[in-house]
Amino acid sequence: MSYNRRKIGAEYEKDAGEYLKQQGFQILEYNYRCKKGEIDLIAKDGEYLVFCEVKYRKNAGKGYPSEAVNVKKQRIISQCAQYYLMTKGRMDIPCRFDVVSIMDGEITLIKDAFDCIL
Repeated sequence: MSYNRRKIGAEYEKDAGEYLKQQGFQILEYNYRCKKGEIDLIAKDGEYLVFCEVKYRKNAGKGYPSEAVNVKKQRIISQCAQYYLMTKGRMDIPCRFDVVSIMDGEITLIKDAFDCIL
Protein backbone atom coordinates (compact mmCIF):
# COMPACT_ATOMS: atom_id res chain seq x y z
CA MET A 1 0.00 0.00 0.00
CA SER A 2 1.40 3.37 -0.92
CA TYR A 3 2.13 6.03 1.64
CA ASN A 4 -0.40 8.33 -0.03
CA ARG A 5 -3.27 5.81 0.34
CA ARG A 6 -2.34 5.27 4.00
CA LYS A 7 -2.30 9.04 4.58
CA ILE A 8 -5.69 9.47 2.89
CA GLY A 9 -7.07 6.57 4.92
CA ALA A 10 -5.84 8.14 8.15
CA GLU A 11 -7.61 11.40 7.26
CA TYR A 12 -10.93 9.61 6.73
CA GLU A 13 -10.44 7.63 9.95
CA LYS A 14 -9.95 10.95 11.77
CA ASP A 15 -13.14 12.31 10.15
CA ALA A 16 -14.98 9.15 11.20
CA GLY A 17 -13.67 9.55 14.75
CA GLU A 18 -14.94 13.14 14.90
CA TYR A 19 -18.31 12.01 13.58
CA LEU A 20 -18.52 9.27 16.23
CA LYS A 21 -17.64 11.78 18.96
CA GLN A 22 -20.56 13.95 17.77
CA GLN A 23 -22.76 10.84 18.14
CA GLY A 24 -21.67 10.47 21.77
CA PHE A 25 -18.91 7.89 21.33
CA GLN A 26 -15.66 8.05 23.28
CA ILE A 27 -12.71 7.19 21.02
CA LEU A 28 -10.25 4.90 22.78
CA GLU A 29 -7.83 4.04 19.97
CA TYR A 30 -7.09 4.81 16.34
CA ASN A 31 -5.40 2.16 14.17
CA TYR A 32 -5.05 -0.56 16.77
CA ARG A 33 -2.53 -3.07 15.44
CA CYS A 34 -1.70 -6.53 16.67
CA LYS A 35 -0.30 -9.73 15.18
CA LYS A 36 -3.77 -10.59 13.83
CA GLY A 37 -4.23 -7.35 11.86
CA GLU A 38 -5.67 -3.87 12.42
CA ILE A 39 -8.84 -2.19 13.64
CA ASP A 40 -9.43 1.38 12.44
CA LEU A 41 -11.22 2.68 15.56
CA ILE A 42 -12.01 1.33 18.99
CA ALA A 43 -14.60 3.34 20.89
CA LYS A 44 -17.01 3.25 23.79
CA ASP A 45 -20.71 3.79 23.07
CA GLY A 46 -22.65 3.60 26.31
CA GLU A 47 -22.03 0.15 27.75
CA TYR A 48 -20.61 -1.19 24.46
CA LEU A 49 -17.03 -1.46 23.35
CA VAL A 50 -17.19 -0.83 19.61
CA PHE A 51 -14.73 -2.11 17.03
CA CYS A 52 -15.19 0.06 13.98
CA GLU A 53 -14.05 -0.33 10.38
CA VAL A 54 -13.90 2.85 8.27
CA LYS A 55 -14.39 2.57 4.51
CA TYR A 56 -14.23 5.35 1.92
CA ARG A 57 -15.25 5.52 -1.73
CA LYS A 58 -15.25 8.59 -3.94
CA ASN A 59 -18.48 7.35 -5.56
CA ALA A 60 -20.47 4.14 -6.04
CA GLY A 61 -18.56 3.19 -9.20
CA LYS A 62 -16.77 0.39 -7.36
CA GLY A 63 -19.65 -0.34 -5.00
CA TYR A 64 -20.64 1.13 -1.69
CA PRO A 65 -17.94 1.47 0.98
CA SER A 66 -19.65 -0.88 3.43
CA GLU A 67 -19.64 -3.65 0.80
CA ALA A 68 -15.85 -3.78 1.09
CA VAL A 69 -16.15 -5.17 4.62
CA ASN A 70 -16.38 -8.75 3.39
CA VAL A 71 -16.24 -11.97 5.41
CA LYS A 72 -12.43 -12.09 5.25
CA LYS A 73 -12.17 -8.54 6.64
CA GLN A 74 -14.82 -9.31 9.28
CA ARG A 75 -12.79 -12.33 10.42
CA ILE A 76 -9.60 -10.25 10.74
CA ILE A 77 -11.41 -7.54 12.72
CA SER A 78 -13.03 -10.19 14.94
CA GLN A 79 -9.67 -11.83 15.68
CA CYS A 80 -8.08 -8.44 16.45
CA ALA A 81 -11.00 -7.62 18.74
CA GLN A 82 -10.60 -10.90 20.61
CA TYR A 83 -6.86 -10.23 21.00
CA TYR A 84 -7.58 -6.70 22.24
CA LEU A 85 -10.10 -7.96 24.80
CA MET A 86 -7.72 -10.67 26.07
CA THR A 87 -4.76 -8.32 26.43
CA LYS A 88 -6.90 -5.72 28.22
CA GLY A 89 -8.55 -8.33 30.45
CA ARG A 90 -11.99 -7.21 29.28
CA MET A 91 -13.62 -10.43 28.08
CA ASP A 92 -16.72 -9.50 30.12
CA ILE A 93 -17.68 -6.28 28.31
CA PRO A 94 -20.48 -6.22 25.67
CA CYS A 95 -19.05 -5.54 22.22
CA ARG A 96 -20.27 -4.83 18.74
CA PHE A 97 -18.84 -4.29 15.28
CA ASP A 98 -19.76 -1.09 13.44
CA VAL A 99 -18.86 0.22 9.99
CA VAL A 100 -18.47 3.89 9.12
CA SER A 101 -19.06 4.41 5.43
CA ILE A 102 -17.86 7.62 3.76
CA MET A 103 -18.90 8.51 0.20
CA ASP A 104 -19.54 11.78 -1.61
CA GLY A 105 -18.79 13.68 1.61
CA GLU A 106 -21.53 11.82 3.49
CA ILE A 107 -20.76 9.77 6.58
CA THR A 108 -23.01 6.84 7.47
CA LEU A 109 -22.75 4.80 10.65
CA ILE A 110 -23.89 1.19 10.48
CA LYS A 111 -24.23 -0.04 14.06
CA ASP A 112 -23.90 -3.77 14.67
CA ALA A 113 -22.89 -4.24 11.03
CA PHE A 114 -21.70 -7.83 11.51
CA ASP A 115 -21.27 -10.54 14.12
CA CYS A 116 -17.97 -11.81 15.48
CA ILE A 117 -16.41 -14.41 13.16
CA LEU A 118 -13.53 -16.48 14.53
